[in-house]
Amino acid sequence: MRLAAARTGIVCAIIYFLWGIAARGQENAPVKLEVDLREAAKRVYHSKMEFPVKSGPLTLVYPKWIPGEHAPNGPIVDATGLHFRGSGKEIAWRRDDVDLFAFHCEIPAGVTTLEVTLDYLLPVESSAAEVPSASARVAVLPWNLVVLYPDGANTDDVKFAPSIRVPDGWKFATALQSQAGSGRAEGAVEFETVSLATLVDSPLLTGAFFKTYDLAPGQKTEHRLNIAADSSAATALTNEELQHLRQLISEVEALFGGARHYRHYDFLLALSDHLQPNGLEHHESSDNRAPEHMWVDPDALEILADLLPHEYFHSWNGKYRRPAGLATRNYQEPMKGDLLWVYEGLTQYYGTMLAARSGFWTAPEFRETLAATAAYLNDRPGRTWRDLEDTAISVQILYPARSGGSSWRRSVDYYDEGALIWLEADTIIRRDSKGQKSLDDFCKKFHGTDPGVIKVVPYTLDYVVATMNAVVPYDWKKFFDERLHSHGPGAPLGGLANSGWKLTFNETMNDHQRAEEDSEHVIDVSFSLGFGAHAPGGDEANSVIDVIPGSPAANAGVAPGMHLVAVNGRRWSPDILRAAIRAAKNSKEPIELLLENDDYYRVYSMDYHGGERYPHLTPTGGVDVLSEIAKRHAPAVDK
Repeated sequence: MRLAAARTGIVCAIIYFLWGIAARGQENAPVKLEVDLREAAKRVYHSKMEFPVKSGPLTLVYPKWIPGEHAPNGPIVDATGLHFRGSGKEIAWRRDDVDLFAFHCEIPAGVTTLEVTLDYLLPVESSAAEVPSASARVAVLPWNLVVLYPDGANTDDVKFAPSIRVPDGWKFATALQSQAGSGRAEGAVEFETVSLATLVDSPLLTGAFFKTYDLAPGQKTEHRLNIAADSSAATALTNEELQHLRQLISEVEALFGGARHYRHYDFLLALSDHLQPNGLEHHESSDNRAPEHMWVDPDALEILADLLPHEYFHSWNGKYRRPAGLATRNYQEPMKGDLLWVYEGLTQYYGTMLAARSGFWTAPEFRETLAATAAYLNDRPGRTWRDLEDTAISVQILYPARSGGSSWRRSVDYYDEGALIWLEADTIIRRDSKGQKSLDDFCKKFHGTDPGVIKVVPYTLDYVVATMNAVVPYDWKKFFDERLHSHGPGAPLGGLANSGWKLTFNETMNDHQRAEEDSEHVIDVSFSLGFGAHAPGGDEANSVIDVIPGSPAANAGVAPGMHLVAVNGRRWSPDILRAAIRAAKNSKEPIELLLENDDYYRVYSMDYHGGERYPHLTPTGGVDVLSEIAKRHAPAVDK
């Protein structure tokens, strides 16, 4: 009897052991994710998830803090139609009454798979909640829009097995690898099983008019430009434009000494006037959105020339190397943006430099862009109360802020002002090393490690300073502290002075400003009267965008949101306003603007006689370091 009992105990132990292994295997199984984009033109994405579960309480969460967006702006408001089901039966869920991104439920005994379905309703217009991601012929899928995951989980540990359905006839591209042998049964394509972090890091672009360009022909590592557009004509690149993109790949190769942190790289470019121009970085791809006519309209290409270089640079700076405060373990943990002047500022600097090095901007175009940037930052009265570091710390409230009041509130200035700081740092390295080293050497040391490895390597300010000192010894801690915490006067323009240039103003229109005005249908007289406005025509026609405190317009009482009606008694237009500014230079009469403010009309008089003022860079007579920085660094790529 004892022997029989012992045998029975051994058998039971084996059974429980095997059951435990099976249970753990079930718990560790990937989440099966099916996303249906076939109604993208109706602005709705459908998602179905199957979670391996065990009985008991379960909390699932919707991604809140989105990498690259640096803010808790996961668009939970448009995650709709939520259902939990197990064994064919509905399971009740309850939203957390404090954390609205969390959903609680109780898994019944015997249920091993929880089916969750939701619909994501895409906005047609940009709002504080989210921006449009689809038009009638184009759709972008950031996977975070359509997923939930277990509360408290590390996004590197949760595995997803995704699949996608796109509208009939549409093509798509993503950094994800299709499963070997995966066909289009019922239109579905299955992808490799990946972590949630990799899934969210690998958006998908699809469209009716789709074209892919090889940016590194003959090279082992593939680099592609994938365009989905609202028309076939918008997908066409000239040989010259293609050559610039291929030069970009070579320039970045030279910059980082050949070190990459991706298996392949896909630029995903959605061209539609119904999507907000934007870019979002990822390890192996980038989600880029621009007007439909980007490659057709020279003005649009002029102001967007640094979009692809910026997001490409982010694969190293932001995705591989990331500030410790932004390297969180999941999408519910708050991010800290104090080092965004490195994450975004350094990227902004090299985005502009790489646009010049690859040939998208000529030397004069590059200088005009830099002049426009330096001028608006130098005229920021908001710096008297808010230093640059605070714009980074405040990123989550500044991103959705309206344009009105930005000169006093400040915006996400760590982008452009950060670029000015890195320009100055570059010139100091070149000066103190007598031209033997540059900021490029910092990039090689900082980003050029672990070639071929896809991972996140967090850093602190101390590590940035130490790496800078390893390139050229200098009091870099003091250098950065002074510029991050400065209240002016003016922007940090030492990099311009060190590179042989200075900011000046004259009556000749800045070419970059002109391109922005023509492309975006605005007028900018910030450096004369002190305001910008939307041009006639369009949804925001005639409205004042912002007014600079202390300017003639502000002193006269003009404010953002008012609508311009007439200039000196005549119905206004950009040309008429500029003509009035020019005429006032040789007159003692004030410039009179008739504006409407909430149904009330009033004439605002400005006693201004300084003429038109537009920013440019003028050589100082010193060594032209700026042209050396911006010149091509890699061998020329053939067309």
